[in-house]
Amino acid sequence: MRIGIVCYPTYGGSGVVATELGKELANRGHEIHFICYAIPIKLNRFLDNIYFHEVELYQYPLFEFPIYTDALASRIIDVARFHNLDIIHVHYAIPHATSAILAKTILNNKIKVITTLHGTDITLVGLEPSFTPVVRFGIEASDGVTAVSKYLRETTISTYNIKREIEVIPNFVDTEIFKPVKNLQLRKKFAPNDEKILIHVSNFRKVKRVQDVVRVFEIVRKKIPSKLVFIGDGPERGDVENLCRTLKLYDDVIFLGKQEALYEILCSADVFILPSQMESFGLSALEAMSCGLPVIATNVGGLPEVILHGETGYLTEVGNVERMASYVIELFEDKNKYEKFSEQARERAVKLFDKNLIVPKYEQFYAKILNN
Repeated sequence: MRIGIVCYPTYGGSGVVATELGKELANRGHEIHFICYAIPIKLNRFLDNIYFHEVELYQYPLFEFPIYTDALASRIIDVARFHNLDIIHVHYAIPHATSAILAKTILNNKIKVITTLHGTDITLVGLEPSFTPVVRFGIEASDGVTAVSKYLRETTISTYNIKREIEVIPNFVDTEIFKPVKNLQLRKKFAPNDEKILIHVSNFRKVKRVQDVVRVFEIVRKKIPSKLVFIGDGPERGDVENLCRTLKLYDDVIFLGKQEALYEILCSADVFILPSQMESFGLSALEAMSCGLPVIATNVGGLPEVILHGETGYLTEVGNVERMASYVIELFEDKNKYEKFSEQARERAVKLFDKNLIVPKYEQFYAKILNN
């Protein structure tokens, strides 16, 4: 198949999933064309069967802001015509689905549009009243729609009064890359005195409640020698750093910023903390589980579909840092329980979310849409 993929090229979950999906599809012999305003972060080397087409944002005095939706639609039309694409697969409803449907209309319906919903396009941005009709239209007018979790599917149907079928295809992980291989040298750098290591990965936005990670660490550290590692960057990072200084924790907290070799750092840690206000899936939690890390997270959104409470980690109420900390301490003090949770976390990632299980589901979905 010849497939166009539209996504945001940043470190966010939707862009990472879209890029990794494209790479896996290319490995399976499909011709993949990424159409974005910048090259996706994960496309960091030459890969056979993959092509990139930049969406140019023209500046004109009449327009205060670039007209991205129209520019994207025009680029989709150009790529679809020249490369005879079968499918345009857009990730994130706003504005990608709208642009793709406009392109399809101009192309006289000679291409199929598939929209994958990832989370904040439905639960945050899409709830803005001015966007609601556009989101609903994009979903209803697509030839096929997928969601990354059952939670997100049900939320989309109820929130937007959607009547059409939405297929659930969960996010996936490469379990041969994200696997439990301890990097003792890196671990020694983070914890020179063999302290326990807590880790958190996010875009440091309010919804991630990163300050709660610090509060959990403060409690754990009083009882067990520990270090805290942060991966990522974003608007809340300055506040989080200031909180660490205020609580006199800064010497035991390591801010690494955005990192490419995430698996190496995860494998150097002991427990993953994810106290988000909302997660439609929780890709970072899955990657940690694949590396054998128990995950302590909030019982929200799609996280219960990834993390099994009392088996691969623990789920708590949003904001309950005391309970989260108690679970971390429990695992650190009970070596047998920790090892069991670690094994079960890895096993769940391999058996349910490995790329070789999930990517074929997309291929089957493409075939179904093309045959309709």
